Amino acid sequence: MRRIYFLYMNTREQQLQAFNKLLDVMDELRQKCPWDKKQTFQSLRNNTIEEVYELTDAILDGDVNEIKKELGDVLLHLVFYAKIASETNSFDIGDVANSITQKLIDRHPHIYGDLTLESENEVAENWEKLKLKEGNKSVLSGVPKSLPAVIKASRIQEKVKGVGFDFEKPSQVWDKVQEEISELKTEIEEKNQDKIEAEFGDVMFSLINYARFINVNPETALERTNKKFIKRFQYIEKIADQKGKLITDLTLQEMDEIWEQAKKEA
Repeated sequence: MRRIYFLYMNTREQQLQAFNKLLDVMDELRQKCPWDKKQTFQSLRNNTIEEVYELTDAILDGDVNEIKKELGDVLLHLVFYAKIASETNSFDIGDVANSITQKLIDRHPHIYGDLTLESENEVAENWEKLKLKEGNKSVLSGVPKSLPAVIKASRIQEKVKGVGFDFEKPSQVWDKVQEEISELKTEIEEKNQDKIEAEFGDVMFSLINYARFINVNPETALERTNKKFIKRFQYIEKIADQKGKLITDLTLQEMDEIWEQAKKEA
């Protein structure tokens, strides 16, 4: 007989109780655990980055249970930073929650005020205008310097779109892609490595921009291709192993033949 499992969501009261328990555990660990007691903003930073990447992997894999687990790890880090800050009376988790809540209210005058915004684009454009009014010196000042380049390019393009600096239609962006590819070819023929790198960057930036116009997330698309390549290449390794060989024992022609098999099976 097939069993059917029902997942019951926690009530708001249960959610608050769970969060309160997490805060209690964090307090206790900070007092009693030798490792937890030594942590600082700086020492946690790299671990936080790793946890966020693990969360994005789970999201790309569509694994809901893993997403839940990784969200917990990220939440732990947020609570940890707030706990450290509270020890110097800088701020606590309540200040963090109040700050982001107020920002959300201020940035959504079409919900909490009398402004009328009908579309997603209008909301995004107004968001950027509000940030400038709040004192940001540049539309791009909110783009983190340490973002991976592909994501950073996407964010830059989204930001400038919010103030109207954008192409009008996809065909214009595709023309720009072709223009940049032509310029790259010219520099390759000239064999000027510095200019080749610069033009290659322009091609990538233009392709990332085009992705936005055709509703493709370039980071997700590239990671999808990475995963596909890994799966197919590991298929070649598996076939080589089944033949009692190392992959380095295979000729390029043999690897190409197995690759074609992998495209059908993996």
